[in-house]
Amino acid sequence: MYLPPQFQSDDPRLAADLMREHPLASLISTDADGLPFVTHLPLHLEQRGGQLWLLGHCARPNPHWRYLQERPTALVTFLGPHAYLSPSVYPDLARVPSWNYLAVHCTVRATLIDDPAAKDALLKKLIADHEPAYAAQWRSLGEEFARKMLAGIVGFELQVLQLQCKLKVNQHRPESHNALRARYAAGNERERELGRWMERLGLGG
Repeated sequence: MYLPPQFQSDDPRLAADLMREHPLASLISTDADGLPFVTHLPLHLEQRGGQLWLLGHCARPNPHWRYLQERPTALVTFLGPHAYLSPSVYPDLARVPSWNYLAVHCTVRATLIDDPAAKDALLKKLIADHEPAYAAQWRSLGEEFARKMLAGIVGFELQVLQLQCKLKVNQHRPESHNALRARYAAGNERERELGRWMERLGLGG
């Protein structure tokens, strides 16, 4: 992605936090015609010996897993909070509107998972991320139900080969920071979250 130096973050902790806080990702591959094919899905992030991995699954009728099988290198994008940036936050009038946002892009290499036990373990990680209490209900539904559900999905592990993290919150315009943070603090949920990220990055007060 276009990544001006003022918006580039090289802190892997910030990227990991963003991916965990906004786990609904876009998995992008190429189809048989060489065109982009996108699946939107939640991904589980984990670290193994300093290496980041993303775990997920798609429905078996979704052709995306076949594209991953044929062409394992893919792109995963995460979009965090985003909001309008009004020129009213500047002390002068010769300004234009913009849009602030946080994003992570990962180049990945996919390995498919079709073993039922391995897929069950993958699902339990996603359940633990989003609704740990559901784990007991999943276990109580019985082996036959679980077998049918697991047969309907294909899992995958995505090894992160390269990562870009873009935190665009007007870092290069310090004269706007105080007013921008105040405006975001009084705004909607996305704006308030951006304000908290500004605070985390030490921008304004």
